[in-house]
Amino acid sequence: MKKILCILLLSFIGFKSFSAQILIPMDEVQKNHLKAYGIAYWVLQKGVEVNWLLNYRGGSFMFLQNPVFEAELNIRGVSFNVISEGQANQIVTEILDPQANMDVMKLEKPPKMCVYSPKDKRPWDDAVTLALTYAEIPYEIIYDEEIITGKLSLYDWLHLHHEDFSGQYGKFYAAYRSATWYQEQQRSMEAMATKLGYKKVSQLKLGVAKSIKEVVSGGGFLFTMCSGTDTYDISLSAEGLDVCEHMYDGDGSTPGYNSKLDYSRCFAFENFTLSTNPMEYRFSNIDVTTTRRVNKDEDVFTLFDFSAKWDPVPTMLCQNHVQVIKAFMGQTTAFNKNLLSPKF
Repeated sequence: MKKILCILLLSFIGFKSFSAQILIPMDEVQKNHLKAYGIAYWVLQKGVEVNWLLNYRGGSFMFLQNPVFEAELNIRGVSFNVISEGQANQIVTEILDPQANMDVMKLEKPPKMCVYSPKDKRPWDDAVTLALTYAEIPYEIIYDEEIITGKLSLYDWLHLHHEDFSGQYGKFYAAYRSATWYQEQQRSMEAMATKLGYKKVSQLKLGVAKSIKEVVSGGGFLFTMCSGTDTYDISLSAEGLDVCEHMYDGDGSTPGYNSKLDYSRCFAFENFTLSTNPMEYRFSNIDVTTTRRVNKDEDVFTLFDFSAKWDPVPTMLCQNHVQVIKAFMGQTTAFNKNLLSPKF
């Protein structure tokens, strides 16, 4: 008990140096949540620390009051309050209570962000770049050539476009093989593979996946979505195998490849089975989009309530103004939980 009191006292003393603060609430009061994240990033760019109040009013932000910051908040339409030193200390004391599932995460440096996305995509094709652009958070677009040539290590955080790392072009062949955009995509990817020294697109994508894995293993952050999730592990597990049929790479696949997958190379999944039908719009049984029968009005998921003081990273990833989220349909919408690796 004495140790806890000492920690609280030291924390309180540390925050006593606060002058007036700007509090950006991130609960239902906030008028523009995405722009609020952009403001937090912008303040960090100005060399000012930002306190992320985990699990406090949706993961609110607090930083030194400054007329310049207030003006920018007003310009971007972000809700905020100017609070006194005493009010700031009261909030922090409430958060640091051992019984409260909240914590203060001090942000000191804006991460350098990149998005793995093809250069010829349409602006509406990538939800990540749409969100970052709207939030006014700076990022750079990189793709296969930049990653293979070692430029990924220049960034702190990587977002993956809904990519197909298996080399099957999203398995759009059945529906779109006659479409101009599909044919152009295939020619472009094959040309890039040749340029970078690979015989097949699937081998190029494996090289990209391994490069990403190396950077993440060294401390880099990775956020991926849609088919960029399951096909990433499919590519890693199929190293040395050919899982693409002739319409994708000009020759047949490795006989019995499902029995030869190496799940030890994967990030998140294991014991999955790949779809052997090249005309099926699904990569493997990781994806339960077609088997998960849920009424549209009931298709929601709930954010898990992690311990802010002991598990800060997953807590940060679950900060939101609502706990129950409506589902979003994609090529890979939901995962078979039985195929998640034990480490998850």
